[in-house]
Amino acid sequence: MKTLPEKYVITVGRQMGSGGRLLGRKLSERLGIGFYDKELLLQAAKSAGLSAEYFERNDERRPHFLSGLFSFNMGFGPMSVYDGTTSISDDALYKAQCDFMHRIAEQGPCVIVGRTADYVLRDFPNVVNIFIHASKDACIRRVMERDPAKTVDSARSFIEKSNKLRAGYYNFYTDKKWGDAASYDFTIDSSLLSDDAVVDLIIAYLQARFAQ
Repeated sequence: MKTLPEKYVITVGRQMGSGGRLLGRKLSERLGIGFYDKELLLQAAKSAGLSAEYFERNDERRPHFLSGLFSFNMGFGPMSVYDGTTSISDDALYKAQCDFMHRIAEQGPCVIVGRTADYVLRDFPNVVNIFIHASKDACIRRVMERDPAKTVDSARSFIEKSNKLRAGYYNFYTDKKWGDAASYDFTIDSSLLSDDAVVDLIIAYLQARFAQ
C-alpha cells in the first residue's frame, strides 16, 4: 500500500441500510486507523456535561426548535438559538461533537461516520468526504437482516424516517445538501459490489488522491 499522509480524516455519510457504518469500520481496520461513530456521543457527553441518554435521543437530529430563532456562529458553522433549555442543550450537543472531532483529527488519521464531520472539518487538511448509498431493495434487505422482527413495510418506513432525520440534521447545520454528490468527494452505490470491493475502491481513491 502506498504511503498515506501522517494525518488525514475520512468522513462517511450514509443512507440508512446502505452499510455505511460497517464499511467505515472495515475501512478503518484495513488502514489501521481510528474509527468514531457512537463514540462521539459518549465523549461529547462527558465534555459537555450532558447525559449520554440525551445524546442518544438527539443523535443526528436537527434541533427541536424551528421558530423564533436568530442565527449566530460558534466557529464551526451556522447555528441557531432561542431563550430556552432545549436550545441550550442542542447547541451544547453540537458544539461538543464539533470540539471532539477537531481534537481527534489533530491526533492522527481516523474515520468519522456522520455527524456533519465533512462540514465541521472542512478547513482541516487531508479530509476525504465519502457518501455511501444503495438501492431501496438493498437497504431494506440489510435493515431486515439486522432486525429480523421488521417486515418489508416497517423496514421501508424506518429507512425513510431515518434518512429524513439525517437530511434534516445535515441541512440544518451545514450550507450543503445531504446526499447530494456535489457535497462529497467520492460517492458509491454499495449494493453493486461486495463490502470488501467497496473498501478496495475507497483505498485506491485515497492512494490516487494523496499521490497528487
